[in-house]
Amino acid sequence: MTALSKEQQTEFEAAAFRRLLAHLRERSDVQNIDMMNLAGFCRNCLSNWYREAAEAEGVAVSRDESREMVYGMPYEDWKNLHQNEASPVQKAAFDLNNPHK
Repeated sequence: MTALSKEQQTEFEAAAFRRLLAHLRERSDVQNIDMMNLAGFCRNCLSNWYREAAEAEGVAVSRDESREMVYGMPYEDWKNLHQNEASPVQKAAFDLNNPHK
């Protein structure tokens, strides 16, 4: 692999993260519960990781602010526009895969 400077690595990671966010915003049909059931993380996890990284550097970011950064709009707006009620099958899979929820 090509040797990257720390700055290049950070730039490339940031670009990949921005692309992931853009992809998730475009794919609003993909429900968070499905992401959790298949991959073990969702948009809310990303927002929590973002907030935790900011706080580790001494920057206060609220839960609402970090969610808006991930969703591209206030979380409540996204839920009203895109979130469906989870089916019994989805809920059962979530309970099976996430016993510590």
